[in-house]
Amino acid sequence: MAQGHMIPMVDLARLLAAAGVQVTFITTPVNTARIRPIIDRIERSALPIHFVDLRFPTAEAGLPDGCENIDLIPSRNLFKPFIEALPLLRPQLELYLSAAPPDCIIFDSMNSWAAAAAKDLEIPHLIFHGPSCFYMLCSLLLEKSQILKSIAGDFDPFLIPGLPEPVEVMKAQVTRASDAPGWEKIKERFLAAQESAHGIVINTFEELELSVLEKYKKETGKKLSSNVWSIGPLSISNADVDSLSTRGEASSTDAQWVINWLDSKAPDSVMFVCFGSLVLNPLSQLIEIGRGLEHALSSLSSLSFIWVVKEAAKSEEVEKWLSEFEKKMSVRGMIIRGWAPQVIVLTHVAVGGFMTHCGWNSVLEAVAAGVVMVTWPRYVGDQFINEKLVVDVLKVGVSVGAKVPASLVKEMSGEAQVKGEDVGKAVVRVMDGEREGEERRTRARELGEKARKAMKEGGSSFENLKEIIQFARQTKIVME
Repeated sequence: MAQGHMIPMVDLARLLAAAGVQVTFITTPVNTARIRPIIDRIERSALPIHFVDLRFPTAEAGLPDGCENIDLIPSRNLFKPFIEALPLLRPQLELYLSAAPPDCIIFDSMNSWAAAAAKDLEIPHLIFHGPSCFYMLCSLLLEKSQILKSIAGDFDPFLIPGLPEPVEVMKAQVTRASDAPGWEKIKERFLAAQESAHGIVINTFEELELSVLEKYKKETGKKLSSNVWSIGPLSISNADVDSLSTRGEASSTDAQWVINWLDSKAPDSVMFVCFGSLVLNPLSQLIEIGRGLEHALSSLSSLSFIWVVKEAAKSEEVEKWLSEFEKKMSVRGMIIRGWAPQVIVLTHVAVGGFMTHCGWNSVLEAVAAGVVMVTWPRYVGDQFINEKLVVDVLKVGVSVGAKVPASLVKEMSGEAQVKGEDVGKAVVRVMDGEREGEERRTRARELGEKARKAMKEGGSSFENLKEIIQFARQTKIVME
């Protein structure tokens, strides 16, 4: 129950249905309402997808009414109670499955409790991982090596053991909430789900992470080594404008208006700035981003930008500053308040760069579009690891310079994490047409072409999807 997890799961449901499989998509009422535009389109298309709501146990878990998605949690203190509430959905799920047992269940990794329900009902089940395989491998190696226990300081650099190539991180960048005291049972449930699953589905593609996928398969153990399937990039599974503009949520602005604005710009001249569904910048940081964009505009005469600012709806002070900045930038900048049609923007020929928080959906969307990135990870989890993949391994990005999670920066007291000068320098490096920038852009375009081939008939992800369907049916027969 997070937009970054929900979006690729909907895409996966569409792909399975398009392959002729009857699909049931199970979530909760608030999440259904948030993807209602997508559901309406699916129902009009006659794809065989049935949507089912389970009542979310907010009252039983002591959560506010309607708190059914991570980005709706009003306080960090409620994150753990939210995760602990998820298994309370199990009786409803089992009741539904008992009435009409499916051939297979694919559950998001955050809903690891569903594995126990599937196991008790003797239903084949696959675990879906939304993050990159690079992140999954790093997490597995960190868990196996227990190296974090030997690292004293949060900011001491160390190499992740066992990777195909050296990657240096800090403890603060890779220590997750589940590593903290009090999370032991949640972590045990996750590991048990990984162990009981009949296979693993990952939103990536072989040509992007081939050596990583091979290493990950070996590290998962004999049972799962041959049952790890990459089926992405899921973001390019639906190409029409209406579907893309409602991917995740309905856009806060008219998609056609955005397209018309982009049509007026030269190829590779627009920097797209968007930090996902969870990141909220304080005013001090928004001002620094604005300063950075102004600096880049003064350095590159052809540069324009689109900046998505969710914070405007949450603060009158932010809206006042943003309105003034918007007037000043009206010729070369577009401000979108709220949700943006991200894939539509990224796939437009005018867009040459993407400033991102390094959530995997966003990274993979940029890769599929062949767009170079300015990387700015914010949260512990996969974001700092994804930055390493983009900048150091794939070499299609430039870091803005953020070294620690936003939670460790005094943002709420008004201090900006990254200064405008560093934002501007990173934008110029990405958008500059000099040799370094062009080489980076060439690599990005080559990856984009490989991504599109992977999803087409005969491509690696296309064939893997067929294998998943065949495996699920065969496993169901064997279990019966």
